[in-house]
Amino acid sequence: MPNTPSRRDFLSLALASGAAMTVARFARAQPGTDRAEPRTGAQKKILILGGTSFVGPACTEAALARGHKVTLFNRGLHESKRKERGRPSLVPEGGEVLYGNRDPNLTADDWKKDPEKDGPKDPSSPKGLSQLEGRKWDAVIDTSGFFPRMVKASAELLAPNVSQYLFISTISVYKNNDKPGEDESGELATLKDPTTESMGARFENYGGGKVLCEQAAEKAMPGRVANVRPGFIVGPRDTTARFIYWPLRVSKGGEMAVPGTPEDPIQIIDVRDLGEFCVHLIETGTNGAFNAYVDAVTW
Repeated sequence: MPNTPSRRDFLSLALASGAAMTVARFARAQPGTDRAEPRTGAQKKILILGGTSFVGPACTEAALARGHKVTLFNRGLHESKRKERGRPSLVPEGGEVLYGNRDPNLTADDWKKDPEKDGPKDPSSPKGLSQLEGRKWDAVIDTSGFFPRMVKASAELLAPNVSQYLFISTISVYKNNDKPGEDESGELATLKDPTTESMGARFENYGGGKVLCEQAAEKAMPGRVANVRPGFIVGPRDTTARFIYWPLRVSKGGEMAVPGTPEDPIQIIDVRDLGEFCVHLIETGTNGAFNAYVDAVTW
């Protein structure tokens, strides 16, 4: 386990990064940059469930930069919103996109609730996971699974046709997140209602829900699942402002109130490092559970 930097270290990093982050606020990582390394082993065909939000594009770019082939599966919601706002597409040029819904009972267009705002629903919009049926990939990266019913559906459907299921989980799966040095053997969180499909008013169901998703994937594909448990993810395309708020605010100068105490520990991982780690696990066929974060002082 790496050393845990304090909140003071984190804010010092923000101060040092302030000017650069302000200039590069809307910078986007591009495939084929000097971050990429030669791939390990043969070219892989990788399916990414999601792929156009935050973690998904980082995985896509890492895979393409290392010479693999990528297929995206999603509803098209994020791409539609980007087009509406005049922003460039996150689908790689020439990349394959399959449309559908993680929920087998819904269609790709079921996110469209307001015809005037979202446009009309296409009556022929693909339902559920239908576009994945009969297709083969070497591995799947699940970036968008939050509820076990949906993960179960995708893992069971893909089990005969993929060798590995990599699930993007979270370190929130642990029951005691206040335990220093917790490793992958730590006790996992549980839910009072395992069937709930709500995060809860304070996201109290997030960690326990991810535990059930991990278990659903493993049950469908025993011994063929990699559960990656990232900590605090930062980097390009992060729309939460959880990290970038600090360097931007610090760059403005003056006093400001900050939460917690300077000694509160925090660990982060750059989304690009996370994407490359996931691709490495696929290249090497490595399964199991992995906490994923790096020291803020070396980020």
